[in-house]
Amino acid sequence: MYQKIKGTEDIYGNEMKYWYWIESKAREVAIRYGYEEIRTPIFEETKLFVRSVGEDTDIVQKEMYTFEDKGGRSITLRPEGTAPVVRAFVENGMITQGFPQKYFYIGPMFRYEKPQSGRQRQFHQFGAEIFGSYSPIADAELILFVDRFLKEIGLIDYEIQINSLGDSEDRARYREALREYYSKHLDNLCDDCKARFERNVLRLLDCKVDVKYVENAPKITDFLGESAREHYQKLKKFLEQSGVQFVENPRLVRGLDYYNRTVFEVHHKRLGAMSAIAGGGRYDNLIKEIGGKEVPALGFAAGIERLILSLKAENVEVEEIGRNLVYVTYMGGDDVKVEALKLAEQLRKAGIPTGLDLMERSISAQLKHAARLGAKYCVIIGEEELERDVVIVKNMETGEQVEFEKSFVVGGLKDMINE
Repeated sequence: MYQKIKGTEDIYGNEMKYWYWIESKAREVAIRYGYEEIRTPIFEETKLFVRSVGEDTDIVQKEMYTFEDKGGRSITLRPEGTAPVVRAFVENGMITQGFPQKYFYIGPMFRYEKPQSGRQRQFHQFGAEIFGSYSPIADAELILFVDRFLKEIGLIDYEIQINSLGDSEDRARYREALREYYSKHLDNLCDDCKARFERNVLRLLDCKVDVKYVENAPKITDFLGESAREHYQKLKKFLEQSGVQFVENPRLVRGLDYYNRTVFEVHHKRLGAMSAIAGGGRYDNLIKEIGGKEVPALGFAAGIERLILSLKAENVEVEEIGRNLVYVTYMGGDDVKVEALKLAEQLRKAGIPTGLDLMERSISAQLKHAARLGAKYCVIIGEEELERDVVIVKNMETGEQVEFEKSFVVGGLKDMINE
């Protein structure tokens, strides 16, 4: 027997209602904020991610699914969504369409990580990008968008954390301060952090092992230049005056190298160690870095699996998927079956979700199956009903049965459903 690959999941049954709920709300809120959907390939040239995400990041060093295709090209399954959207923006000449431009996406990503609750090797993200604005009002609107989306799906028990990584000169000064600080503790660091010290000292702030050293490390906000500091102060002002609750986290650096200035994360308070459900920030240099012109940009991504865990942790009731509201049952020969088939099609054409027995069960078995499916009404047709040109509609909750002329059954059912 074949089995699914470790770190992947089959999504079906009652779980699907959470996916429908989040994806429909994501599209609804994104469109409300002026975003349009973009769909990019799930695999790209490896060098796109090496250049954008950062050669020294854990994603590139340890986690990417990379292979050589039959043409000898190095290909990688996308580990995140921003770089492909930026590549599409540059390649398709979208810069000519004016600014700002706002795009959102929903889809699978791939990272070779240790599978655990809320972390799979194939996972799914809802993300969004804004191209063209340097203004902190864009940063504020993006965070407002994330906050609104989380509220729309029903979450309340989360915390928005923000920080600024400053500009390249600010980060250079900060890296030197970190190197000086951590050099005094190098012998006591974990093996990963010793490697990070050599490759990218900022990654030391992500460590979950050497936490005591992180707590006493220098803060990047003490190294911000005047321009970056003013940008950060205005962002905080805009968020405060817009009613967004947030906390400052001077240790927040995010796991991707392309960020500058604003970074933020959203943590759910009931998820334990894997509490981050969304995150993002500004990446003003990335478009130029991968071959485009200098265009400021910012974006975020939310992990759908972790959003689902958050919904369950808060016991949020989501809408059920609208399955068979009506179920057509029948008993008799081929003429009856044809009539049942036609009647089911009429109901579906009228917009009513309708099921039809395909197993040629007995009428009692058909009614039991309809009840298991949660049908509200059953339409019953047999030889006698066919001869009289009528059908019987049964209310599955009350057991009440009503006879309709066949030509009036669609309208009659609509009235009953809307009562």
